[in-house]
Amino acid sequence: MNFVNVVSSNLARVGYNPSTREMTVVFHNQRAYTYSGVPESVYTGLISAGSVGRYFHSFVQNNYPFRHGF
Repeated sequence: MNFVNVVSSNLARVGYNPSTREMTVVFHNQRAYTYSGVPESVYTGLISAGSVGRYFHSFVQNNYPFRHGF
């Protein structure tokens, strides 16, 4: 999984694996969460959003099952 640094006050970087449809979000506090079943369009929307945090809260958090870590 390759990670992309994002400009956000909370999120530091985001990675996506298209074969498993898993997206990992790493926060500035180094906590990581891996979300399952995420369409690639949601990943590309997140990394290109004008407000990464707002997009994350609206379209990712509480919308996909997740686990702590990678």
